[in-house]
Amino acid sequence: MKAKLLVAAALTGALAAAGAAQAQDFQPKEKGTIILNVRITQVDPAGTDPLTTLAGAATGLRTEADYDVMPTLGLTYFLTDNVAVEAIAGTTHHAVRAKGGATNIKVKETWVLPPVVALQYHFAPKGRISPYVGAGVNYMIFYGGDNKNGFAFKVKDGFGTALQAGVDVAANDKWQLNFDVKKIFFDTTATDRAKGLKSKISLDPWVFSAGAGYRF
Repeated sequence: MKAKLLVAAALTGALAAAGAAQAQDFQPKEKGTIILNVRITQVDPAGTDPLTTLAGAATGLRTEADYDVMPTLGLTYFLTDNVAVEAIAGTTHHAVRAKGGATNIKVKETWVLPPVVALQYHFAPKGRISPYVGAGVNYMIFYGGDNKNGFAFKVKDGFGTALQAGVDVAANDKWQLNFDVKKIFFDTTATDRAKGLKSKISLDPWVFSAGAGYRF
């Protein structure tokens, strides 16, 4: 929650900065423009799923992943004045817990690399305040981390889809501020064959970002 408030505060600051900079020149977006955004990003998994035996019997527990906040990069290229493609890269660290009744134990920590490629439509590319929407695909790669408390879960990599909305706020010259929200739809499975356990994991994270960009 604190991270979401920080992102909201960053957006408020971006709009204030835009108002203060009205008299200054800025570079509008157009075909061929390249933008590099550096953002602070919160990845907040939304799903919670039953933990079962390999045969499908209920254990009374559910799996849930926590959120993380990390820096990310976004590189945008404008195919036309309004249409752009963005590639987003970053990595976050998440703990997966098994919960139910009086049980709340950590079963795995893992790093996730979820690159996203999105096609965007920018409604006002020539404006100082330029909102956009987008849709695309991502690929979740789970690496590193450790199993915890005697568990040995293997999480499967895979493809997901993403929806995106955001706004660029030109500051001056080639600089801008950016606020971006993505919803990623991604389901995977985690299997612990040693203990005979499995779980579908519906991560479906919300991704909240705020940062600064440079227009080339």
